[in-house]
Amino acid sequence: DLIIHVRDITHPETILQKATVLSVLKNLNLPSHLLDSMVEVHNKVDLIERYKPTEENALAISALHGHGLEELKEEIEKKILIATGKKVLTVNINLEGPQLSWLYKEATVQEVEVMAEDGTARVKVIISSSAFGRFKNLFPN
Repeated sequence: DLIIHVRDITHPETILQKATVLSVLKNLNLPSHLLDSMVEVHNKVDLIERYKPTEENALAISALHGHGLEELKEEIEKKILIATGKKVLTVNINLEGPQLSWLYKEATVQEVEVMAEDGTARVKVIISSSAFGRFKNLFPN
């Protein structure tokens, strides 16, 4: 669903390495949307003072120090959701019914926040549009 190209931005041949990787990927006859959505990651930015990527849409990280990793995770999530046609939604459910177990079977449950006082929960899920449509039909409230 997604290609992430991580480069050692401090390597003296980093630009040549990028060209080589792109050439290999193109020779694999991958779908163009996969190449177009590739995430470019520049690693080891902690070794270059005040590093700013010159390439459009490149993300600067330092895996060693954790710099930029949150932005990378957000970008990966965004691209995967686009590629798979899924959405992140928060739904309110009644814990006495079968909704929660249905969501665990049909979606990816990320968080469950239980409201013990009224027997409900807020559930954050990754779900396809078709699965969400089935959910709304099965559980209209």
